[in-house]
Amino acid sequence: MILRPFLGALLGLCTLVVPIATQPVFAQNIAPVGLPLDQELGTGPLLPDAVLRSSALRFPSILESFEREAAARSDQLSADGAFDLMLEAEYYDRFTGTFSGGFAEIKATQPIAPYGAQVFGSYRLSDGRFPIYENIYNTNQVGEFKVGALFSLLRDSKIDNRRFAIEDTRLAASQAGLDVLLVQLNVQHEALMGYWRWIAAGYEIQVYEELLEIAEARAVGLQRQFRAGAIPEIALTENEQNIIRRKTLLEEAKRNFATASNSLSFYLRDTSGRLVVPTRDRLPSEELLSTLPDMQSLLEMRRSDILDRRPELQNFRIAIERATNKVELRENDLQPRLDASVELSRDFGAVGDGGPTFDSTDTIVGVTLTVPLQRREARGRLQRAEAELRELELRERRIADQIQVQLDNILANLNAALRLADLADDEVGQATAMVAAERKRFSLGAGDFFLVNLREESAADAQIRAIRANLTGRLAEASFNAATMNLTELGLE
Repeated sequence: MILRPFLGALLGLCTLVVPIATQPVFAQNIAPVGLPLDQELGTGPLLPDAVLRSSALRFPSILESFEREAAARSDQLSADGAFDLMLEAEYYDRFTGTFSGGFAEIKATQPIAPYGAQVFGSYRLSDGRFPIYENIYNTNQVGEFKVGALFSLLRDSKIDNRRFAIEDTRLAASQAGLDVLLVQLNVQHEALMGYWRWIAAGYEIQVYEELLEIAEARAVGLQRQFRAGAIPEIALTENEQNIIRRKTLLEEAKRNFATASNSLSFYLRDTSGRLVVPTRDRLPSEELLSTLPDMQSLLEMRRSDILDRRPELQNFRIAIERATNKVELRENDLQPRLDASVELSRDFGAVGDGGPTFDSTDTIVGVTLTVPLQRREARGRLQRAEAELRELELRERRIADQIQVQLDNILANLNAALRLADLADDEVGQATAMVAAERKRFSLGAGDFFLVNLREESAADAQIRAIRANLTGRLAEASFNAATMNLTELGLE
C-alpha cells in the first residue's frame, strides 16, 4: 500500500509536537540565609529585629505556607491545561480482503474561552477502494484539508467547567497568598511575645539577685556586730531566714527564665533549622523593655483602612467571589444546550478513487438542541451553592465585627498598660526612697531591722511590678502591630 510510508512520516510528525513551554510558577522566594544573621543570633545583645528575621526566614510554619501557595499555583497551571492544543493522528489500512482502501489523518484542536468554543484543522489522505459504507474516507490524490469550529449559544456560552476551574484556581492561589501573610503575622506576633517574656524574665532575675546580694552582704556585717556583742543572735537567724526566702524567689525566677528561653528558641533557628537557646548574657539593656509607644499616634490610625487590609477579610471576599462563580456555574446547568458547528473542507489534486463527487469545496453548518425537562439535579446543586454563598456573607460579617472588637480590646489593654507602667515607675521611685530612708534610720540606731527588710522587699516587688507592667505594654503593642498589619514592626519588610 502506498499509504504505509506515510505512516512513518505521520508518527515522526507526532513526536515533534511538544507542549508550549510554560514558565513555572513558584511561591514567593525567601531571601537566602547568610552568616550575618547567624552571628547576630550567636553573639552580643539579642534584639527583636534578629528574632523577627530568624522566624520570618526559618520558621517551619511560614515555609509550609509557601509550599501550600506553590501547590495552589500548580493547580492554576493544571486548570489552564484545559485549553491546551491537542494533536490527534489516525492511520487505517487493509492488508488483505476485497477492498484495498486505507487512509491517514492528522488533526489539531484548540479550545478557546469565548462561547466555550473550539477550532480545529485536519488533513486526510486516502488510497485504494473503500466499500460503500466507508465512502466518506475517500479523498483526492493530494488529500483533503478541513477547518471548522464548534461553539455553544446557550449553556456553556458564558461559563463552563473549564473556565470556572481556571478562575477558581486563580482565586484559590490568591487565597493561598493571603494564607502566607496570615501565617507570617501570627508567627511574628508569637515570636515577639516570646521575646518580650524572655526579656522580662531576665530582668526579674537581676532584681532578685540584687535583693539576695544585699541580704548576704548584710549577713557579714551582722556576724561582726554579733561577735562584738552589739546585736542578739536572733538577728542573725532572722537575716538567714530572709536569705533563704530570697534564694527561693531567685530560683523561681531562674526557672521562669529557663522556660522563657526554651519558648523563645522555638523561633530562633540557625541555618540548618536547629533551635538556638538564648542565654542571660544575651539580654540587652533594661531601657529596651520600658520604651513603650505613643498612644495618641496609635489612636489616629483609620479603623476602616485596618479592616480593609486584614487578610482574613480579604480571604472572605475572595471566597465570596468563588461562591458567586459557583452559583453562576450552577445556573448555567439549568439552561438548554444549543450548540452550533461550522466546517469547511476542500480536496486537492487529481480525482481519486472516490470519483468526481469529492472534487468540491464543502461548507457544512449544524445546530444541536438539548432541553432538560425536570432538571432536579441542577436545581439542587444551585440551591446548595446559593446557601453556601449566604453562609459566607454572614460569616464575613461576624469576623469583621470580631476583628473590630479585638482591636478595641487591644487598644484598651495598651492604654491601661501605659498608665500602669507610669504608676509602676512612680512606685519604684517611692519604694527606693523609703529603702534609703529606712537604712539611714537603722544605721543611726533609730530604725528596726525588720522594717529594713520589709522596705527592701517592697522595693523589689515594685520593680517586678514595673517590669511586668512594661511587659504588658510590649505584649499589647505586639498584638496591635499584628492586628494592624504593621509589617515593618513585625520584620516582614
